Amino acid sequence: MNTALVTAIGSFSADIVIKNLKNGGSRVVGCDIYPAEWIADSGNVASFYQVPLATDEKRYVNSILKICREEQAKVLIVLTDVEVDVWNRYRDELALASVTLCLSSEETLLLCRDKRELYRFLMDKGIGSPIPTLELLEAVPECLSYPAVIKPFNGRSSQGLRYIQSLDEMKGFLECGGSEGLIVQPYYQGSIITVDVVRQAETGESVAVCRKELLRTPNGAGTSVLVFLDPVLEATCRDIANALGINGCVNFEFIQTEDGSYHMLECNPRFSGGVEFSCLAGYDCVTNHLRCFIGEAIEPLKGITGMYIARKYEEYIMGIKKQFP
Repeated sequence: MNTALVTAIGSFSADIVIKNLKNGGSRVVGCDIYPAEWIADSGNVASFYQVPLATDEKRYVNSILKICREEQAKVLIVLTDVEVDVWNRYRDELALASVTLCLSSEETLLLCRDKRELYRFLMDKGIGSPIPTLELLEAVPECLSYPAVIKPFNGRSSQGLRYIQSLDEMKGFLECGGSEGLIVQPYYQGSIITVDVVRQAETGESVAVCRKELLRTPNGAGTSVLVFLDPVLEATCRDIANALGINGCVNFEFIQTEDGSYHMLECNPRFSGGVEFSCLAGYDCVTNHLRCFIGEAIEPLKGITGMYIARKYEEYIMGIKKQFP
């Protein structure tokens, strides 16, 4: 039985990742930046570890490597963008420890995590109808359409996102400085469409599962969705995944405008927070993600059931405190 180390198990995708890995026969070890008593899924893993913030790179990397040694973990599955960025820089350390990093290639991750380069790439390939993206420092305010959207070029979970309503507001924002690393996009009115895509790089086989996000948290995680079938969008996503060289499970986000057209917004090169929706609808993204990295073929898409799915929160008693201050 191989051991898989799953990080950030307090995140939205952790529950289904842990459950499906275990159902597939893996021993699962988990970690998070918070103590076990704060993390509901800490009781669902064979061992739990509290680790440093990934932004404290050296301490974080050394901590994860130590856990892999102690637990004899052979697979590392990371669930947050900041960890994706870190491990894309520390691939060699994992390779020396004989640990398989379940992420796409370095080149692919660098492209996906840079919204500027992703836009240019998709435009060059003529796929995805991406939302126009400019570096804010290079944009001419008078030539932009308003409202406009400003965000970091490598942002995550809507962090740093800001809406600019007018030319005067944009000029005021620019006068305050701090525009380095920001991009600007036109605001597209429409529905958020997310697509979980699993691609086996060795064979080129891929699967796409689409959903419309009906309710979302402020950080962009869907809490009520409609899973639906759209052969054209699914084919577009497979084309994008092939062009990017995706390996494993990733998530594409689109805006669907009132005329029904889709415009690609970004690629999250790890499990989406709503990956369980796709699993419930009929495709096990987690098991097939792992297959992409252990040399096994992924399952074909035998059938997805269109359905409404809503997420709820549930309380767990994680420990009893006998004395209070």
